[in-house]
Amino acid sequence: MKKLFAAALLLCTTVSYAQHQELHEDPKLWGKSSKLLDSSNKNNGFKLGTIHGNLRSFFSSNFNKNSDIEYAQAVGGGIQFISKPVYHVKLGVSGFFVYDAFSSDLTMAHPLSGALNRYELGLFDITDPANKKRVNRIEELYLQYQKNKTTFTVGKQLLNTPFINLQDGRMRPTAAQGLWLQHKNKENKWYAGWLNKFSPRSTVAWYHTAESIGLYPVGVNMDGTKSGYKNALESSGAALVGAELNILKNHSIQVSNLWVQNIFNSSLMQLDKTPTTKHPYYYGLQLITQTVVNKGGNNDAAKTYFNPNQSSLVMGARLGKKLGAWDYSLNYTRITKKGRYLMPREWGRDPFYTFLMGERNEGVGGVSAYVLKAKYKAPKAPLTVQLGAGYFNLPDVTNYALNKYALPSYVQYNLDVRYVFAKHLKGWEAQLIYFYKDAMGNTYNNPKYYINKVDMGHLNFIVNFHF
Repeated sequence: MKKLFAAALLLCTTVSYAQHQELHEDPKLWGKSSKLLDSSNKNNGFKLGTIHGNLRSFFSSNFNKNSDIEYAQAVGGGIQFISKPVYHVKLGVSGFFVYDAFSSDLTMAHPLSGALNRYELGLFDITDPANKKRVNRIEELYLQYQKNKTTFTVGKQLLNTPFINLQDGRMRPTAAQGLWLQHKNKENKWYAGWLNKFSPRSTVAWYHTAESIGLYPVGVNMDGTKSGYKNALESSGAALVGAELNILKNHSIQVSNLWVQNIFNSSLMQLDKTPTTKHPYYYGLQLITQTVVNKGGNNDAAKTYFNPNQSSLVMGARLGKKLGAWDYSLNYTRITKKGRYLMPREWGRDPFYTFLMGERNEGVGGVSAYVLKAKYKAPKAPLTVQLGAGYFNLPDVTNYALNKYALPSYVQYNLDVRYVFAKHLKGWEAQLIYFYKDAMGNTYNNPKYYINKVDMGHLNFIVNFHF
């Protein structure tokens, strides 16, 4: 194992932008593009534009209690082309491939839990664990009209919103297809869209809205039986509208609403104070509500995604202070016992203040989460260090009505170190991630309640090269 780990580090330094972004940021996976030759001839406009390349290496290793170490080394690359605008219209296209350099056997279920690998398999194609060489997809393919501060995009694209977003980690993000309208100036941003297809993180194909829900593990119904909504839902698409407004001094207001036809509706309201030099303290308040639409996707309660008997309410708060190069915050999330907070994991990660990379609180209700975060940004070096420690108090794993994935209460510790190289190594970025989850709830000494869930450590080492 030591030899494999050393080989992974060596390989990481020879190939490959850390993927994590805040949810209010526009997608920035491709970095800055290199300009091609220009022309004033509009007939040649679509033949010219900007092009950008990315090589990426991702080593992942997982350490479960009473288990062998699991690992994978993924390498890949992609190209993005954006044409020169012609009458304010431009074409965008990008594609990416991933290759399994070496890994433990990701096709075998864990001998104790009977479940497939959770983290390393996600570097490739979760729908086909044996696929190691044909992990590629068209990621973007769109026409975009842009004039002044307004853009209208049609086609396959990358989005970053509270409910539908790139997600964290792995080799490539979640992408969406549809219509997207956005107006953004220095102070405010408005957006609205209709999405009818998704290509989730860790997959290679494009799926219609309903069939994209259930590609990831489905958990259990409220009575403890396995959820049956995979390939059983009906929905024509998802409508998403929202705004980020700076109408109060040093404050931002964020509102977002996701309506998934025939399944559910989620609404978010969030207020955040921005720290300043004179006033380094900041705070945030968050409210999320969810209700069912029709029967939640299927008339059969065993095959519905959002049970008609439940709704959910999430409340969040944060208090922080920027002190020199450091940024500290104390974060809190409460999901009430009204019901599980449900959001297709295929579409993005949690928008909670208490989110820590490596785990989610989607699928649970009756939760209280407390997280302390610290971020250090070196003043004279392109180095960022992020630390996190949190206690997540969840319902018992046998409380199926409020614990969809049978996740015990846990304490989690995170370390995230990032470095952006300069001068002769400009274009290179490196990231080291480590997290550990310690069980606080009862696992009943049953491996299915702790394998890949708690009493485990996880290591990532990522290198990107942009050109």
